[in-house]
This record gives sequence, structure tokens and C-alpha cells, in this order.
Amino acid sequence: MRFALLALLLCAASARAELGINVYGLSYHFDRDKARERGLKHEVNPGLGIRWREKGDNVDFFADAGAYRDSAAHTAKIAGGGALWHASERLRLGAALVLFKSETYNLGKAFIAPVPLAAYELRRVTFNLVYLPKWRDQNQINLIGAWITIWLPN
Repeated sequence: MRFALLALLLCAASARAELGINVYGLSYHFDRDKARERGLKHEVNPGLGIRWREKGDNVDFFADAGAYRDSAAHTAKIAGGGALWHASERLRLGAALVLFKSETYNLGKAFIAPVPLAAYELRRVTFNLVYLPKWRDQNQINLIGAWITIWLPN
């Protein structure tokens, strides 16, 4: 985690790069009864992280690192990177590869997963959505996660 934060700070030196604070978040489990049976009772998932992004004309590249309380009240650690295409002036669509580590997922073992993302830009704040599909033991319930990124002044 320390290495990821250091790498983000070093990358921020680029003229078109920005740093932001991720404030996690919320989750919504599609199969709510099954989620409760598995102990996934928390849909408010507080946590903090950092985001670096390199802004482009049509695509933004980003890297994230952070931690939050997951739906089973365990600490989830994440780090990853991806790209967001400018679908409109404010709407961004894309994907990331993310390293997850939590006792809740994949029997507590770290794993990497591709995830689709959507974001909506408002001046100094970005609203982010991620879809985490059901997939084997890594994630047993389809869900959507939401958080904001607050961009630091340059």
C-alpha cells in the first residue's frame, strides 16, 4: 500500500495530472436476502483513498489506492488503475484492474479483478460507480459501489 501511494505522488508531477481524495462510500446488493444470509449487512462503507489521474482529450488514465469498511464490516484494501473514456462533457465510462484484499472476498486471499466503471464530473468532485459482478468465491453477490473523489487544487 505504501508503494502504491508513493507511486501516485511521483506521478502527480505531470502537467496534466491531478490528485484527489476518494471518500468511500455506499454499496447496493442486488440479491438482498442472499447478501444478508452471507453477513453482507452494511451498505454504508466508509473509507478513504487517493486517486491520481492524467487527463486527456478523450480518455483519462487513473490509479487508486485506499481502504474502506466492506459490507461484512471487514477492512477492504484496494489498489488499481484504469481508463475512463469521455462519453460526454461530464460522463465518463471505462474499466480498471483492481487488487482487492478483504476477509469478506475470495476466502480472505488477495485477488485481481477487472471492473467496469462510470463517473460523473462536477468541477472539483467526481461521482464514481463500480459494478462488481458475482464471480465464483471472489464475489458471491452482484453489487454496485459508489464513492466520490474530491480533487485537490493544483
